[in-house]
Amino acid sequence: MKNIKIILLISLVVVGNGFANQIEICKTCPISTLKEGIALAKDFDTIMVKKGTYKEHNIIVDKPLTIIGKNYPIIDGELKGEIITVIADNVTVDGLFIINVGNSYTTDYAAIRVKNSKNFLIQNLVLEKLFFGIYIEKSRNGKVFYNKIIGEAVEEYNSGNGIQLWYSKNVLIEHNFVQHVRDGIYLEFSDDCIIKNNVSALNVRYGLHFMFSNDDTYQDNIFENNGAGVAVMFSRRIKMYNNIFKENWGTASYGLLLKEINDGEIKGNTFEDNTIGINVEGSNRINYKHNTFKNNGWAIKVRGACYANIFTKNNFLYNSFDIAYNSKVNDNRFNKNYWSNYTGYDLDKNDIGDTPYRPVKLFSYIVNRTPETIILLRSMFIDIIDFSEKVSPVFTPDDLLDNNPQMKELTW
Repeated sequence: MKNIKIILLISLVVVGNGFANQIEICKTCPISTLKEGIALAKDFDTIMVKKGTYKEHNIIVDKPLTIIGKNYPIIDGELKGEIITVIADNVTVDGLFIINVGNSYTTDYAAIRVKNSKNFLIQNLVLEKLFFGIYIEKSRNGKVFYNKIIGEAVEEYNSGNGIQLWYSKNVLIEHNFVQHVRDGIYLEFSDDCIIKNNVSALNVRYGLHFMFSNDDTYQDNIFENNGAGVAVMFSRRIKMYNNIFKENWGTASYGLLLKEINDGEIKGNTFEDNTIGINVEGSNRINYKHNTFKNNGWAIKVRGACYANIFTKNNFLYNSFDIAYNSKVNDNRFNKNYWSNYTGYDLDKNDIGDTPYRPVKLFSYIVNRTPETIILLRSMFIDIIDFSEKVSPVFTPDDLLDNNPQMKELTW
């Protein structure tokens, strides 16, 4: 009777038209390479790769499989090209150490590429000595979790990106660590994605870079000490919540670049120790709320063509310049922000300044046009011309005011 129950239980473990088996791969096993294991596997089988070094590249996963590494086996591509390419739905790749991706000036070789696939899971990988790391191409409904990607990039022209999405949709990228690549995370034509709890630091160009990608959410990430910061371009309905943009210094560096971004929300972020906190151009109807701008050269630099943006309840703390404008036209609203440079008073003790704060200084206007004048930043002469512009605005927008400046640093 007991044997009958066991047989019945085994008969229930069926996927599709066959049994879900486990195939073991090791140097002393009958199957000693990942390519062999994939060739012999049936749909929905599990391939267990045991600890060891497997010198393989151009591994094609063309059926729904779960590939799991035990104790991080090394898949060494020997610099010969792409290492793993997934072209099937319902594939999981978990727990591999992948190294030595080939370099090319004509082909974007990746440690692992997911192409034309759905319902994929890429997790717990360690990728080193790479060109591109994880490349998601024309795929959807997938997850990229807990991967560690460490490149050796020195210059942009001969390096690739850590995690790249191209023409993909509904992908969750969470808890990844990326450094020393060209762009840590790159999206192009990829909608409805969530980028969450990642660390992207010390990359040659951008910690995050995306273009033509709509309805994406970026939340609780750290972008620190990247070459130029984070670039967000030509996209709509973007949400950026509770991220940290820190220590992006250089003549062309910023915490965040916004170019042609419309109908977005930037809330709860910290911009600290950047040349420019946010560099914004051609971006409209964005709600900036509960952000902290601290110790930046410029907190926000508005290049032009930015309309109907709202800045509410943000902290501007000890920036050399709070707001820089290059136009006298203003269609943006500032209200109930805290400005550490505000010197007004509060006679009725309601924690709101009794006089408006004018965040755009004349000297900021001058530096925008003649950068060399920055050497005069701390001079008494600059204090005098800023005061005169405050009393009678001529060069700066006379309606750019915070009429309700907060007297205390805001908390939320």
